[in-house]
Amino acid sequence: MQTTWKEVLIAEAVKVLEQGARCALTGGEWLSYSDEVTVTSATKLDIVHLVRLAEAWDSGASKWDADRREQYADDLTAERSLVTVTARTNRSKADRDPAQWLPPAASAQCTYGADWIATKLRWKLTADTKERAALAKLAKGCANTVVKYKVG
Repeated sequence: MQTTWKEVLIAEAVKVLEQGARCALTGGEWLSYSDEVTVTSATKLDIVHLVRLAEAWDSGASKWDADRREQYADDLTAERSLVTVTARTNRSKADRDPAQWLPPAASAQCTYGADWIATKLRWKLTADTKERAALAKLAKGCANTVVKYKVG
């Protein structure tokens, strides 16, 4: 996961990082889209699964074999499977789904909803009744948002 963490940091940097001795990353700047906070220190960021591991488990991943679970955990093939967020926002979300939590930045909510749906579709995960209702309500205000996903 350490390699995956670094790859996500590099991919999501809005200001280029430098990779030094022993692959240490320095410099860089990130935008935590869910709370619109610009961060210049990677130590203030968390790399998280948009659909958390616990949520994925409850939504069908419990039936996957170990290889499939590892593919999900380290998925770098879909742009928004793993995202950088401020540690503070990560703690506020915990393992909650869109029925219980939405990004604090209103500008991020449509993207978050689309990314959530895309991840669930890509991995063939289920959504419970409250989650579907929350996503449907959110989608009403997101007329220009398109759900894009790669078949996994």
